[in-house]
Amino acid sequence: MRCDALGPIPVLVLVRELGIGGTERQAVETARFLDRKYFSPHVGCFRPDGFRRADVERAGIPILHLPVTSFRSPGVLSAASMFVNYLRRNRIKIVHSFDAPLNIFSVPVSKFAGVPAVLSSQRGDRDITGQVTKRLLRISDRLTDAVVVNCDAMRRYLIEEEGVPATKIRLCYNAIDAKEYSRRAVPSRWPGKTIIGVICALRPEKCVDTLLRSFARLSREHCFLLVVGSGPEEGPLKSLAAELGLGASCHFEPATSDVAAWLSQIHIFVLPSRTEALSNSLMEAMACRCCVIASRVGGNPELVDDGISGLLFEAENVAELAHKLATLLDDPVRREAMAAAAAVRMASEFTYSRAAETMQEIYESSLSR
Repeated sequence: MRCDALGPIPVLVLVRELGIGGTERQAVETARFLDRKYFSPHVGCFRPDGFRRADVERAGIPILHLPVTSFRSPGVLSAASMFVNYLRRNRIKIVHSFDAPLNIFSVPVSKFAGVPAVLSSQRGDRDITGQVTKRLLRISDRLTDAVVVNCDAMRRYLIEEEGVPATKIRLCYNAIDAKEYSRRAVPSRWPGKTIIGVICALRPEKCVDTLLRSFARLSREHCFLLVVGSGPEEGPLKSLAAELGLGASCHFEPATSDVAAWLSQIHIFVLPSRTEALSNSLMEAMACRCCVIASRVGGNPELVDDGISGLLFEAENVAELAHKLATLLDDPVRREAMAAAAAVRMASEFTYSRAAETMQEIYESSLSR
């Protein structure tokens, strides 16, 4: 890796907020793990007061607050002016946005400001963002120098569905701090039970109803269902649980920042989504030595080696998921072997040092072009 004659290359990493989400974490960790001999990181966002702000400040990274609350607001113009001034004052050479709102905002403004390398990101299916956002992202695709994706499935999606040239797409897998998510020796809240669980945002595309319906088909004498998360589907899912008669066999816990503590309660982690890119929640569960079952969509098969580090099933197939759950409940030895293999894979292949090295190569190649 090379630096220019004037010292480390100034890089501005952008994300909507510094909150709890996986994209927010990947953006912040990218900035933190860049080699300071070669790069001088900055972080920009619309909402700076999330709990990851402390991580950025501890790392001594400057934070740019862009006060954008709506693209329809007149304030977006003053924010754009502030953004251009910041880019020029700090001589930013690389701008990299991590989510849809910042792709839409930062790519055209950075191009206008003459930033040498402008990168966007695509980390999920655009159909869930709405048609207006999807059209604006297609404009961003044409303007950006490169689009960074977090799995090969997303690379294929952009080429086949969105018409992005393959030469413009760069792949950098998500990373995880395996120590942060190592399994904790905590007393079980449901002793004597095998805990089947999920930790995710409760949104329609996560298909947690598939998990509830599959669980309802099991003999529940020795197992328990745990759903950790918040979102618009929380009410309907609780109603469905009551309708299915799950009652005392199921517990809903609101979203939490202490994910590892709740993962340590789970023996079998299920991700039943109908669409995914590279799931942070699945990676966290694997790092925490949960035996995982995931839908065969998006980047899930890139994380789960079916039958070795977990199991895969066809999305929304209630019967297939119920069968695989029953199989694992009856075979704790196999369950533990797959959980151990998953934890080893996360600790060895999806490290921040590897992701930072890949991202640094992407940044250098984009700047060289």
